[in-house]
Amino acid sequence: MKIALMDSGIGLLPAAAEVRRLRPDADLVISSDPDGMPWGPRTPEDLTERALAVARAAAAHAPDALIVGCNTATVHALPALRAALEPGIPVIGTVPAIKPTAVGGGKVAIWATPATTGSAYQRGLIRDFAGAAEVTEVPCPGLADAVEHGDEDAVRRTVAAAAALTPPDVRAVVLGCTHYELVAGHIRTALDRPGRPPVVLRGSAGAVAAQALRRIGAQAAPEAAPTGTLTVLLSGRTGELPRAALGYAEGRALAAGTPVAHGA
Repeated sequence: MKIALMDSGIGLLPAAAEVRRLRPDADLVISSDPDGMPWGPRTPEDLTERALAVARAAAAHAPDALIVGCNTATVHALPALRAALEPGIPVIGTVPAIKPTAVGGGKVAIWATPATTGSAYQRGLIRDFAGAAEVTEVPCPGLADAVEHGDEDAVRRTVAAAAALTPPDVRAVVLGCTHYELVAGHIRTALDRPGRPPVVLRGSAGAVAAQALRRIGAQAAPEAAPTGTLTVLLSGRTGELPRAALGYAEGRALAAGTPVAHGA
Protein backbone atom coordinates (compact mmCIF):
# COMPACT_ATOMS: atom_id res chain seq x y z
CA MET A 1 0.00 0.00 0.00
CA LYS A 2 1.26 3.47 -0.87
CA ILE A 3 -0.37 6.74 0.24
CA ALA A 4 0.76 10.15 -1.02
CA LEU A 5 0.16 13.47 0.73
CA MET A 6 0.61 16.98 -0.64
CA ASP A 7 0.79 20.53 0.72
CA SER A 8 2.84 23.64 0.19
CA GLY A 9 4.77 22.89 3.39
CA ILE A 10 4.60 20.81 6.57
CA GLY A 11 0.87 21.12 7.20
CA LEU A 12 0.55 17.59 5.80
CA LEU A 13 2.49 16.10 8.75
CA PRO A 14 -0.53 15.43 11.02
CA ALA A 15 -2.36 13.45 8.32
CA ALA A 16 0.86 11.62 7.36
CA ALA A 17 1.46 10.66 10.97
CA GLU A 18 -2.13 9.46 11.28
CA VAL A 19 -1.79 7.29 8.18
CA ARG A 20 1.42 5.88 9.65
CA ARG A 21 -0.39 5.16 12.94
CA LEU A 22 -3.28 3.39 11.21
CA ARG A 23 -1.05 1.50 8.75
CA PRO A 24 2.60 1.27 9.86
CA ASP A 25 3.19 -0.94 6.83
CA ALA A 26 2.07 1.67 4.28
CA ASP A 27 4.65 3.43 2.12
CA LEU A 28 4.27 7.22 2.27
CA VAL A 29 5.08 9.81 -0.39
CA ILE A 30 5.18 13.38 0.94
CA SER A 31 5.12 16.05 -1.76
CA SER A 32 5.51 19.73 -0.82
CA ASP A 33 6.43 22.95 -2.60
CA PRO A 34 9.23 24.87 -0.85
CA ASP A 35 9.93 26.73 -4.10
CA GLY A 36 6.37 28.08 -4.27
CA MET A 37 5.22 28.39 -0.68
CA PRO A 38 3.23 29.93 0.85
CA TRP A 39 0.22 29.18 -1.29
CA GLY A 40 -2.24 31.29 0.70
CA PRO A 41 -1.39 34.69 -0.89
CA ARG A 42 -1.49 33.29 -4.44
CA THR A 43 -4.43 33.73 -6.78
CA PRO A 44 -6.69 30.66 -7.02
CA GLU A 45 -5.41 30.05 -10.56
CA ASP A 46 -1.75 30.25 -9.54
CA LEU A 47 -2.33 28.11 -6.46
CA THR A 48 -4.07 25.48 -8.58
CA GLU A 49 -1.14 25.39 -10.99
CA ARG A 50 1.34 24.87 -8.13
CA ALA A 51 -0.89 22.23 -6.53
CA LEU A 52 -1.19 20.32 -9.80
CA ALA A 53 2.60 20.25 -10.16
CA VAL A 54 3.05 18.94 -6.63
CA ALA A 55 0.29 16.36 -7.13
CA ARG A 56 1.75 15.14 -10.42
CA ALA A 57 5.16 14.72 -8.78
CA ALA A 58 3.51 12.49 -6.20
CA ALA A 59 1.44 10.67 -8.81
CA ALA A 60 4.64 9.67 -10.65
CA HIS A 61 5.33 7.37 -7.69
CA ALA A 62 2.06 5.48 -8.37
CA PRO A 63 0.33 5.89 -5.01
CA ASP A 64 -2.97 4.17 -4.26
CA ALA A 65 -4.45 7.48 -3.03
CA LEU A 66 -3.50 11.14 -2.65
CA ILE A 67 -4.41 13.22 0.39
CA VAL A 68 -4.54 17.00 -0.05
CA GLY A 69 -3.20 17.90 3.39
CA CYS A 70 -4.10 21.57 3.11
CA ASN A 71 -7.39 23.39 3.64
CA THR A 72 -6.54 26.20 1.21
CA ALA A 73 -5.55 23.82 -1.59
CA THR A 74 -8.71 21.82 -1.01
CA VAL A 75 -10.84 24.96 -1.37
CA HIS A 76 -9.26 26.15 -4.60
CA ALA A 77 -7.67 23.16 -6.33
CA LEU A 78 -9.57 20.00 -5.39
CA PRO A 79 -11.78 19.91 -8.54
CA ALA A 80 -8.73 20.35 -10.79
CA LEU A 81 -6.76 17.71 -8.88
CA ARG A 82 -9.58 15.21 -9.16
CA ALA A 83 -10.05 15.95 -12.84
CA ALA A 84 -6.34 15.34 -13.44
CA LEU A 85 -5.85 12.19 -11.35
CA GLU A 86 -9.13 10.36 -10.81
CA PRO A 87 -10.30 7.68 -11.24
CA GLY A 88 -6.80 6.21 -11.33
CA ILE A 89 -5.75 7.84 -8.04
CA PRO A 90 -8.47 8.76 -5.53
CA VAL A 91 -7.96 12.32 -4.21
CA ILE A 92 -9.05 13.10 -0.64
CA GLY A 93 -9.46 16.73 0.42
CA THR A 94 -9.21 18.28 3.89
CA VAL A 95 -12.26 20.07 5.29
CA PRO A 96 -12.51 21.65 8.78
CA ALA A 97 -14.26 19.28 11.19
CA ILE A 98 -17.26 21.56 11.75
CA LYS A 99 -19.99 18.92 11.44
CA PRO A 100 -18.73 16.47 14.11
CA THR A 101 -17.75 19.32 16.41
CA ALA A 102 -21.21 20.89 16.21
CA VAL A 103 -22.98 17.71 17.34
CA GLY A 104 -24.68 18.52 20.62
CA GLY A 105 -24.84 22.25 19.97
CA GLY A 106 -23.34 24.74 22.39
CA LYS A 107 -20.61 27.27 21.71
CA VAL A 108 -17.73 26.37 19.42
CA ALA A 109 -15.00 28.35 17.68
CA ILE A 110 -13.19 27.86 14.38
CA TRP A 111 -9.55 28.91 14.28
CA ALA A 112 -8.45 29.54 10.70
CA THR A 113 -6.23 31.73 8.58
CA PRO A 114 -7.39 35.32 8.04
CA ALA A 115 -8.17 34.50 4.39
CA THR A 116 -10.42 31.62 5.38
CA THR A 117 -12.09 33.36 8.33
CA GLY A 118 -15.27 34.99 7.13
CA SER A 119 -14.87 33.52 3.63
CA ALA A 120 -17.84 32.31 1.65
CA TYR A 121 -16.32 28.82 1.85
CA GLN A 122 -16.20 28.71 5.64
CA ARG A 123 -19.53 30.49 6.06
CA GLY A 124 -21.06 27.86 3.77
CA LEU A 125 -19.69 25.06 5.95
CA ILE A 126 -21.10 26.74 9.03
CA ARG A 127 -24.48 27.21 7.37
CA ASP A 128 -24.65 23.63 6.15
CA PHE A 129 -23.11 21.72 9.04
CA ALA A 130 -23.08 23.74 12.28
CA GLY A 131 -26.68 22.94 13.13
CA ALA A 132 -27.71 24.44 16.45
CA ALA A 133 -24.15 25.20 17.54
CA GLU A 134 -23.21 28.84 18.13
CA VAL A 135 -20.05 29.38 16.08
CA THR A 136 -17.37 32.07 16.50
CA GLU A 137 -14.85 32.51 13.70
CA VAL A 138 -11.38 33.33 15.03
CA PRO A 139 -8.68 34.60 12.63
CA CYS A 140 -5.13 33.48 13.42
CA PRO A 141 -2.78 35.82 11.51
CA GLY A 142 0.77 34.53 11.35
CA LEU A 143 0.14 31.22 13.11
CA ALA A 144 0.57 28.94 10.08
CA ASP A 145 3.80 30.71 9.10
CA ALA A 146 5.13 30.45 12.66
CA VAL A 147 4.41 26.72 12.69
CA GLU A 148 5.92 26.25 9.22
CA HIS A 149 9.19 27.84 10.31
CA GLY A 150 9.30 26.26 13.76
CA ASP A 151 9.34 29.69 15.45
CA GLU A 152 8.19 28.86 18.98
CA ASP A 153 8.12 32.47 20.17
CA ALA A 154 5.91 33.45 17.25
CA VAL A 155 3.72 30.39 17.85
CA ARG A 156 3.16 31.40 21.46
CA ARG A 157 2.36 35.01 20.49
CA THR A 158 -0.05 34.14 17.72
CA VAL A 159 -1.76 31.40 19.74
CA ALA A 160 -2.19 33.81 22.66
CA ALA A 161 -3.72 36.42 20.35
CA ALA A 162 -6.20 33.90 18.95
CA ALA A 163 -7.05 32.63 22.43
CA ALA A 164 -7.84 36.20 23.49
CA LEU A 165 -10.40 36.38 20.65
CA THR A 166 -11.99 33.07 21.61
CA PRO A 167 -15.07 33.30 23.87
CA PRO A 168 -14.20 31.95 27.32
CA ASP A 169 -17.24 29.66 27.40
CA VAL A 170 -16.63 27.70 24.17
CA ARG A 171 -16.64 23.94 24.64
CA ALA A 172 -14.70 23.06 21.48
CA VAL A 173 -12.37 24.60 18.89
CA VAL A 174 -12.16 23.44 15.28
CA LEU A 175 -8.59 23.66 13.95
CA GLY A 176 -9.33 24.97 10.47
CA CYS A 177 -5.74 24.85 9.19
CA THR A 178 -3.71 21.66 9.09
CA HIS A 179 -0.64 23.42 10.51
CA TYR A 180 -2.47 24.15 13.76
CA GLU A 181 -2.66 20.48 14.70
CA LEU A 182 1.12 20.48 15.08
CA VAL A 183 0.90 22.93 17.99
CA ALA A 184 -2.21 21.53 19.68
CA GLY A 185 -0.36 21.46 23.00
CA HIS A 186 0.28 25.20 22.88
CA ILE A 187 -3.34 25.82 21.96
CA ARG A 188 -4.67 23.67 24.81
CA THR A 189 -2.48 25.56 27.28
CA ALA A 190 -3.60 28.95 25.96
CA LEU A 191 -7.27 27.96 26.24
CA ASP A 192 -6.97 26.50 29.74
CA ARG A 193 -9.71 27.93 31.98
CA PRO A 194 -9.40 27.21 35.70
CA GLY A 195 -12.61 25.73 37.04
CA ARG A 196 -13.95 24.88 33.57
CA PRO A 197 -13.72 21.63 31.57
CA PRO A 198 -10.84 21.49 29.06
CA VAL A 199 -11.70 22.81 25.61
CA VAL A 200 -11.96 20.02 23.03
CA LEU A 201 -9.71 20.52 19.98
CA ARG A 202 -10.80 18.88 16.76
CA GLY A 203 -8.56 18.65 13.71
CA SER A 204 -9.04 16.80 10.44
CA ALA A 205 -6.04 14.45 10.26
CA GLY A 206 -7.71 11.37 11.72
CA ALA A 207 -10.80 11.63 9.54
CA VAL A 208 -8.77 12.30 6.40
CA ALA A 209 -6.47 9.32 6.99
CA ALA A 210 -9.44 7.04 7.65
CA GLN A 211 -11.19 8.27 4.50
CA ALA A 212 -8.09 7.56 2.42
CA LEU A 213 -8.11 3.95 3.62
CA ARG A 214 -11.84 3.65 2.90
CA ARG A 215 -11.39 5.01 -0.63
CA ILE A 216 -8.93 2.23 -1.46
CA GLY A 217 -10.86 -0.49 0.37
CA ALA A 218 -8.24 -0.95 3.10
CA GLN A 219 -8.72 -1.54 6.81
CA ALA A 220 -6.82 0.08 9.66
CA ALA A 221 -4.15 -2.24 11.03
CA PRO A 222 -2.17 -0.33 13.67
CA GLU A 223 -0.64 -3.61 14.84
CA ALA A 224 1.03 -4.20 11.43
CA ALA A 225 4.81 -4.36 11.27
CA PRO A 226 6.37 -0.89 10.77
CA THR A 227 7.78 -1.65 7.35
CA GLY A 228 6.45 1.41 5.49
CA THR A 229 8.96 3.59 3.66
CA LEU A 230 9.05 7.38 3.34
CA THR A 231 9.70 9.31 0.13
CA VAL A 232 10.03 13.10 0.39
CA LEU A 233 9.54 15.31 -2.67
CA LEU A 234 10.47 18.99 -2.53
CA SER A 235 8.96 20.84 -5.50
CA GLY A 236 9.36 17.59 -7.43
CA ARG A 237 12.91 16.83 -6.26
CA THR A 238 13.68 13.88 -4.00
CA GLY A 239 14.95 15.15 -0.64
CA GLU A 240 14.56 14.89 3.10
CA LEU A 241 12.09 16.24 5.61
CA PRO A 242 12.87 19.92 6.26
CA ARG A 243 14.52 20.79 9.55
CA ALA A 244 11.37 22.52 10.82
CA ALA A 245 9.43 19.26 10.43
CA LEU A 246 11.78 17.54 12.86
CA GLY A 247 10.79 20.05 15.53
CA TYR A 248 7.43 18.27 15.84
CA ALA A 249 6.66 14.80 17.15
CA GLU A 250 4.91 13.91 13.89
CA GLY A 251 7.95 14.80 11.78
CA ARG A 252 10.41 12.99 14.06
CA ALA A 253 8.29 9.85 14.06
CA LEU A 254 7.98 9.86 10.27
CA ALA A 255 11.74 10.33 9.89
CA ALA A 256 12.36 7.44 12.30
CA GLY A 257 9.77 5.19 10.68
CA THR A 258 7.77 4.82 13.87
CA PRO A 259 4.07 5.58 14.51
CA VAL A 260 3.00 8.55 16.61
CA ALA A 261 0.89 7.53 19.58
CA HIS A 262 -2.77 8.55 19.14
CA GLY A 263 -3.38 11.90 20.83
CA ALA A 264 0.34 12.62 21.30
